[in-house]
Amino acid sequence: MITIGNLMNKNEKVLLYPGTFDPITLGHLDIVKRALLLADKLIVAVAINPNKEPLFSTEERMEMIRGATSGIDKLEITSYDGLTVHFAEKVGAGFIVRGLRAISDFEMEFQMALANRRLNDDIDTIFLMPSQEYTYLNSSLVREIVRLGGNVEGIVPPNVSEMLRKKFS
Repeated sequence: MITIGNLMNKNEKVLLYPGTFDPITLGHLDIVKRALLLADKLIVAVAINPNKEPLFSTEERMEMIRGATSGIDKLEITSYDGLTVHFAEKVGAGFIVRGLRAISDFEMEFQMALANRRLNDDIDTIFLMPSQEYTYLNSSLVREIVRLGGNVEGIVPPNVSEMLRKKFS
């Protein structure tokens, strides 16, 4: 069971922000910015999910995140497979960060948070909302825009826009 005493005994507030990030968007980066305000250390972790077929390899996704976040302190980029809550335990994260864009995200995210709590009651989920300008944005939409020849400047970092152009050319 988590108690205020347990939280206060932690030397460092480590937050884990997991996701597929295929590709990372400015909405994801907005959540990173907000999470950093709460953390001594933020781990952005690219999930390896065998049920998904990402456009970019794990290393490419990590490279895009590194390029988009270069120069930001308190940030670590990594990848993982398996249960997110088990990875959070492994890296010493007391909190899992999830972004909520709309009500439609809430039900699935709430179920995952409860399942994670069942697996480890000492790890809490923090829900953060991105800026209003990014509430419609997701990686699937970005991939579709580029696939159909559209411009994604202003919704993904420049390094990601370049990698998308190369992937679809």
